[in-house]
Amino acid sequence: MLLEIAIGDAYGAGFEFCGHEKIMLSNTLEKYVPHELGIQAGCYTDDTQMSIAVAEVLLSDSDCSANVFADAYVRCYKRDQRLGYAKGLQGLLNLCGNGADLRQRISPESRRNGAAMRSVPLGLIGDKKLLALAAREQAIVTHNTAEGILSSHVVAFMSHALLYDKAKLAELPELVLKMTGFALRNDWFAEVECDALQTLHAVNTALQANRGMSKLLLDCVNFGGDVDSVAAIAMGLASLTPEYVVDIPASLMSGLESGKFGSRYLRQLDVALAERYPVLNVHLERQP
Repeated sequence: MLLEIAIGDAYGAGFEFCGHEKIMLSNTLEKYVPHELGIQAGCYTDDTQMSIAVAEVLLSDSDCSANVFADAYVRCYKRDQRLGYAKGLQGLLNLCGNGADLRQRISPESRRNGAAMRSVPLGLIGDKKLLALAAREQAIVTHNTAEGILSSHVVAFMSHALLYDKAKLAELPELVLKMTGFALRNDWFAEVECDALQTLHAVNTALQANRGMSKLLLDCVNFGGDVDSVAAIAMGLASLTPEYVVDIPASLMSGLESGKFGSRYLRQLDVALAERYPVLNVHLERQP
């Protein structure tokens, strides 16, 4: 789960809001590419780091409250500062020593996709009421808006449906509509802004159109715009269904960052999550 999220994030990061010429020339899956703003090839961004924070909360004995999530966001950033965050949030994280500081300083009025991008691990929560609560609590730290909270619910419920209900991909839009009242589109074609609802539509469109992770990655990037978030969510969800062939190129497996919190750490977290939430085991066995 986390490994696939990171691969999608790191691959997409090289193309985030770049010109379409770069996408046409370099979106080949041959290798990771750097971003002009300083993100090195093969390095993941805030999408993965905040998903790690959510996963670490799930592995702890803490409750899934906004304060606990806020502490986790600050802790993960402080121990491993990296590029990719929105400038405003990164500035706050640089100033804050803990989650209480963050919650005191932040104005959580964003309608962007930050709450959605870190919600795939929440699907591991078996009880749907607790899942809905956790999705809300993690979102309101930074995105206390109807769109922000909804986007967290949708991604978390998609993840949960694949894990616990063994839902088919084609069933996801109807299940999401019943659970959240939100109608997912499967025909998104435009550039994806840093927008919660646009991101949901793009993720669903790419997921429904493909059955192999390689083609999924290509399609996520081909949208243009905030493609690392789209790819991170889509790859995380694809890792949870046997309908998807795990055909990630070896170059992307070996090219993912290998530092202290790199590929080995992500695999260790996935194993720990599977031990705590056995429903993940069968999917972990498919991991390359």
